[in-house]
Amino acid sequence: MKRKGKNIALLLLQFILASGIFYSCNDVDTSNYYTFTGEMMSEYLESREQFSDFTAILKRAELFEPLSVYGHYTCFAPHNDAFKAYLSERGLSSIDELTDEDCDTIARTHLVKNIYEVADMADGTLTTANMNRCYIEITHGVDSNSNAVVYLNRSAHILFATQDEEVENGIVHPVSGVLKSSSRMLPDILMENPTISIFTEALSRTKIIDSLYAYRDPSYNPKDYERVKYTSHVNRETATAPDEKKQGFTAFVPTDKVLKEKYGIETWQDLYAKAAEIYGAVYGDQGESYYSMDSVALTHRKNPLNRLVAYHILDRDVIGWNLLTPRNDIGIQTTIMNPIDWYETLLPHTMIRVEKLTVLKYGGGSALGERYINRRYDDEYQIKGAMISQTVENEYANAAINGRYFYVDDLLAFSETTRDVVHNCRIRMDMATIFPELMTMNIRQNGTDPTVNDPEYDETGKYGRNYYFPDGYLKNVKVNGLFVYRRPHSFYDSYEGDEMNMFGNYDITFKLPPVPYEGEWQIRLGYAAEPTRGIAQVYFDNEPQGIPLDMTKTLDDPSILGADWVANYTTMSAQNLAADQKALKNKGYYRGAAGGYRFDMGTTNRVVFATQLRTFRRVLCTVHIDPNEDHFLRVRSVSSKKGNDNEFMLDYIELVPKSVYGVTDEGAMEDML
Repeated sequence: MKRKGKNIALLLLQFILASGIFYSCNDVDTSNYYTFTGEMMSEYLESREQFSDFTAILKRAELFEPLSVYGHYTCFAPHNDAFKAYLSERGLSSIDELTDEDCDTIARTHLVKNIYEVADMADGTLTTANMNRCYIEITHGVDSNSNAVVYLNRSAHILFATQDEEVENGIVHPVSGVLKSSSRMLPDILMENPTISIFTEALSRTKIIDSLYAYRDPSYNPKDYERVKYTSHVNRETATAPDEKKQGFTAFVPTDKVLKEKYGIETWQDLYAKAAEIYGAVYGDQGESYYSMDSVALTHRKNPLNRLVAYHILDRDVIGWNLLTPRNDIGIQTTIMNPIDWYETLLPHTMIRVEKLTVLKYGGGSALGERYINRRYDDEYQIKGAMISQTVENEYANAAINGRYFYVDDLLAFSETTRDVVHNCRIRMDMATIFPELMTMNIRQNGTDPTVNDPEYDETGKYGRNYYFPDGYLKNVKVNGLFVYRRPHSFYDSYEGDEMNMFGNYDITFKLPPVPYEGEWQIRLGYAAEPTRGIAQVYFDNEPQGIPLDMTKTLDDPSILGADWVANYTTMSAQNLAADQKALKNKGYYRGAAGGYRFDMGTTNRVVFATQLRTFRRVLCTVHIDPNEDHFLRVRSVSSKKGNDNEFMLDYIELVPKSVYGVTDEGAMEDML
């Protein structure tokens, strides 16, 4: 985002402060101050008659005065004609007939505590919630004059002639209508859409719909947890506990039209028959009593229709289509690798693979930039997967307070093909995707600018926040010690810019993501070695695995490759590269991701992780995994170091089947990307 006038003013302020030209007896945070004279947001609105209704509503909601002081706000301001239409729709004649609660909701729906210009608004959602704790959906279209405009929640658009109105404390976007805010749960908005009646009927008959009303844990109180300070390598940072503890869901739903055109399915009974065909083959249990359309059998978690519906739903609220894969593709070389994320579904011990198509080589006629589920398109297989639509029809809502749904253009299924082909690959998961709470709470890759480093022990969160998780906050996780999520920085040695770290005398146990089939699996950890890190013992299902992992050792350590380490692997012959990979593999290591990179701080020079001696993957263990059971990884400090000097980095996990790690032919490439 370019705010030239304010950036210049901020630089002048920093120069004045550095020069000691003025002094203050007060300890004032100046990070939000600008020095040039102009209108505050409150002045902008109050001085223009066309916003008199909105101004009155802001005052009744007691949100007008906050807009008269310094800060960072985006205001989507409806003009009086927009309110006239809104009131008419509700059968009201004046804003005076609105309740105080109405005014509070309207005001908060149109205010965001962050600055967004039109150029910052990509399809999906704004990555900061409005003050009503809802996320505004962004789509693009044209207005009546054929101007390209941004649509908000598909119900109003930013007025082209007056967009990006800068004020001292933010930016104002006059909009064509009043945005509406929903307080409904996900099942309610699903049931209101008649175009997905077959799926919602199955959702209701299996009783899975009842579980989708979960929302907030009222027993969690963030005030019980103080802000903490820590040092990660040389970076002095702070972290807070999450603001609340919510549960959310994301559903991928085929329309009735898709089901009929692709499979001839016209009723929920037809859908049951398709489900029995798919899951009978996968699980081989067709003869069991729960294979029935009886009302009781349908609620059994192993009933085929129950399985089919559950596989379409995630146990997290992915707050926007644009966040189904990494935000802004931070640190991923999208010309050589499609961004991919894996998520657990409500069907126990299964995942879906979500892929953003960026590499044209394997496009196969599909659209670049679109997201697909369970796609595998390469030299050997051409499985296009199901494309995820960005939004739904204007007359239907797809975002609830505890989740959202997206249309998909095919039925999703944990079928034999999904299990044995699509998921028969290296499964790489950023640590922030393993824990659903990080996405439901919009913690993953949060922040406004990953290129900016925070001031020492920053408490403003101006560029993003770091979080720590008390024991019991994350599902299926036992924490002893300080467990921190560090927001993305494009110059950190972290895959996708962010990372998770343990500090102190730590001991953490967490449930591993499920694998698709039974067999031998290699579990790897991606991380960056640093001298400030420590040593830990790793356990699989509470059994110790090998010798302790020393996070201070880099690949040129004598115990690994020593002087044989070569940074620029791209200059090697195929034979020498294969030998390099084999030498690393024999020691239990792999180079870092060749598809991942960071920037040199303050530059646009890319540093590929595979060329660095400190960013690599370490084999934690090779174990036999039963896919129908939960499995746990434990990491326990065995270092003599204490506090911040005893750090353990959890960047990303890889679950690798023998079909991948077992490649040993001379000259064959291992999974470099």
